[in-house]
Amino acid sequence: MSDPIIFKAPASRRAVLAMGAASLAAASLPPVHANPIRGTDLTQSPYGGGNLPKGVRSRMIQAVNSLDVHILEAGYESPGRPLALLLHGFPDLAYGWRHLIPILADAGYHVVAPDQRGFGRTTGWMNGYDGPLAPFGLLNMTRDALGLVSALGYRRTAMLVGHDFGSPVAAYCALARPDVFPSVALMSAPFPGPPALPFNTAESEAPSVQSNNEYQKLAAALAALDPPRQYYQQYLSGRQANDDMWHPRQGLHAFLRAFFYVKSADWPGNKPHPLKGRTAADLAEMPTYYVMDLGKTMPQTVAPFQPSAAEVAACKWLTEPELGVYTEEYDRTGFQGALQAYRVFSDPDLNAELRLYSGKTIDVPSLFIGGTSDWGTYSAPGALDLMRTKATTRMSGVELIDGAGHWIQQEQPARLGKLLLDFGSMQRE
Repeated sequence: MSDPIIFKAPASRRAVLAMGAASLAAASLPPVHANPIRGTDLTQSPYGGGNLPKGVRSRMIQAVNSLDVHILEAGYESPGRPLALLLHGFPDLAYGWRHLIPILADAGYHVVAPDQRGFGRTTGWMNGYDGPLAPFGLLNMTRDALGLVSALGYRRTAMLVGHDFGSPVAAYCALARPDVFPSVALMSAPFPGPPALPFNTAESEAPSVQSNNEYQKLAAALAALDPPRQYYQQYLSGRQANDDMWHPRQGLHAFLRAFFYVKSADWPGNKPHPLKGRTAADLAEMPTYYVMDLGKTMPQTVAPFQPSAAEVAACKWLTEPELGVYTEEYDRTGFQGALQAYRVFSDPDLNAELRLYSGKTIDVPSLFIGGTSDWGTYSAPGALDLMRTKATTRMSGVELIDGAGHWIQQEQPARLGKLLLDFGSMQRE
């Protein structure tokens, strides 16, 4: 994902009050856990079907900010190792870090990658479109990370890395608790800073009220293009998106294969570049998996780019057995838990709490890493420059890795590992 271009349907005061009442009612109920895999006990079901690298284990950490968190970890045998915490994005899992985890563990870290709230084998979140959205807010997901660090017996991380949606979570970790997260590496989604409060409005004739008109106008402008288009976050926030992706016509495995392929450096159509602005015409320069043809589902959008059998066989960073892990996990849970965070992140009303940090910068050492074939770096026009010039004060650089699209940690783990280890070494000097 990237910093959102926000699209939001108008909500009545009654609807807002109803949402609050529903959230309070839900808070008094026991959590609805993600459905267990075909009724089996997940604690007895081996993770990854034998496709975990040597030295990487799967286990559950109980009672972390109302969650039971599933993690992959390595380097746990030796006490006292510095902690490296890796936060994945959409539609990824802790499993997405499998190639990187051994590299960092071999360098002396205790490496931990959780399934984030709403994903994979982490339970304790309510699975359904009409469930409360507040638990999926960025600050609560920041508390998830903070609670996990504490549960593991650490006072601070030595390395914090966030990819895609994990990037804003990691950014708020560093923003809110620099004592616990004293450095941060952001991947694929630049962080433009927290939302601003209206400034110097005391003498205005009327209070400044944040309006969604500009976002509705942009949605209308995209729909007016030829052919009509729709921003992907608008689609992912809709009620139908989960079922579309969970039960696609081509099958879940084929859909996931096409989705991972088309956003990788393997697809020759990925030639990202900075966009001039946030107009409909500017955004329409991006591939259809970012700015979709209006009326098409995501599985329909990526289906024409299905890789051939030879291309699948040549894909060493995501083999068929490895993709099978994703297929099995998402077949069990569906996508709605993962999509709830999109719905929160793209709604300014639900993100009002982020204004607590208005004007605050990330003041710990930071690094941004993208892939040269990843549109995520530019999909929110201006975010990269804002991150470098305003949102951070100690950014060591912007690194773009050749031969990588969106899935950097899978496509180029060795190059990524070197960048992260060099960045970590700088913090210890």
